Amino acid sequence: MNRPTILAMLAGFALIVVIVAPLVGRHEILSPQTLWGDATDDATVDILWKIRIPRMTMALLAGPALAVAGMAFQAMFRNPLATPFTLGVSSGASLGAALAIHSGLTVSLLGVSGISLAAFAGAIISIGLIYGLTRARHGFSTSTMLLAGVAVSFFFSSLILFLQYISDFTRTFRMLRWVMGGLDSVVDFHDVLSVLPFVVSGCLIVLYLTHELNLVATGEELAISRGVEVNRTKGVLFFAASMMVGAVVAVCGPIGFVGLMAPHICRLLIGSDHRYLMPATALFGGGFLILCDTVARTAMLSTELPVGIITALLGGPFFLWLLLTRRADV
Repeated sequence: MNRPTILAMLAGFALIVVIVAPLVGRHEILSPQTLWGDATDDATVDILWKIRIPRMTMALLAGPALAVAGMAFQAMFRNPLATPFTLGVSSGASLGAALAIHSGLTVSLLGVSGISLAAFAGAIISIGLIYGLTRARHGFSTSTMLLAGVAVSFFFSSLILFLQYISDFTRTFRMLRWVMGGLDSVVDFHDVLSVLPFVVSGCLIVLYLTHELNLVATGEELAISRGVEVNRTKGVLFFAASMMVGAVVAVCGPIGFVGLMAPHICRLLIGSDHRYLMPATALFGGGFLILCDTVARTAMLSTELPVGIITALLGGPFFLWLLLTRRADV
């Protein structure tokens, strides 16, 4: 099966999920035409346009952002186990959110909550800290960046645990719930519009650099011999992917394993050429996260599961399978 056909199939998968997902839930909606029919009630319109469609749209942005960032990091590090959260962006955002919850921050700006603003600020600080630590070694070594990201991630995680320990029960629960990741806080399109510029610009940058990404993934020496400015390319990709992840995590919390699973599944389907892998990963990541969120909304009758739990339940076995198959390959 050729690559355009596979891309068309992935686009069809994403389109079907986008059409069906808003209709599924505790409040039954038989078809999209219900919105414009004479029998439509106000409750149905509100459920669709204020809750389900904004939530689905956020998943359609968050899924590609996490998946494309994972693909970029795996190519940059030449490490198939790299994820968007390898560099500590998630822990930085989580620390910002934990500080906002602990301090009782209630301000908002342009419809964006103070917790989301604090989380995004934490992600920016994490990105700047990791970049500074990497540049301090007089270069842009991916191994140094990876080690710096792991160190920052562990340090920020320990600070989050400290804040949870000294906070009261209610705030501790809110911190714990936030780090599970979820789309249940998305109401109307304010959060969607705040994330949209980061995701679109980040994906366009990665798409523009797919040729350079192919060469970097093959080897830095080969990329340099072909005229690629490796340090500049890695820096641009690092900031583009990290800003996407930071914006998504600031609103949705850390939703893990999407950036690990989606690139590998699409690599099996369409190959390692990033000119085709990037759009395939974006399409699959969007449809996959919408599907996971639909399961999270409907799996339990009495409550909703955070979508981060669903992706972790799928990602854990996938991670083990990846480790076992790599060992077999060696």
